[in-house]
Amino acid sequence: MTDISTKDRELIAVLSENARLPTATIAKRLGLSRTTVQARIERLERSGIIAGYGVRLSEEYERGLVRAHVLITLAAKALPKVTQALAGMEEVRMLHSVSGSFDLIALLAAPSIGALDLVIDAIGALDGVEKTLSSIILSTRIAR
Repeated sequence: MTDISTKDRELIAVLSENARLPTATIAKRLGLSRTTVQARIERLERSGIIAGYGVRLSEEYERGLVRAHVLITLAAKALPKVTQALAGMEEVRMLHSVSGSFDLIALLAAPSIGALDLVIDAIGALDGVEKTLSSIILSTRIAR
């Protein structure tokens, strides 16, 4: 893995805020030349540290979605099959393997309670899922 300098970390932080900023703007913010910034970005991409760029949805749009954490207990050896099934559900935004009495925690987002309910039911019906426990997110207190 490539060593990451302080400037690389600063560059990653700027790109995390807005990856569409012009290279010249990023360079000015970091106190580097445009060609140096471009070379650093290319090196970080080549090394796999920057794996890609994505869409960050507006807070207004996100507030309109109903979100929930779903804790999932699996049958033995069901992890690959269940993970693949969950990856195919667009409402599953994130999936974590965890320690403790549950095996996975899924973060879901759906346009309504009814839609969320259907997804939670579908997760519970997956072959290899033994138990689920859901908590609807009422508000986000800290997001970084």
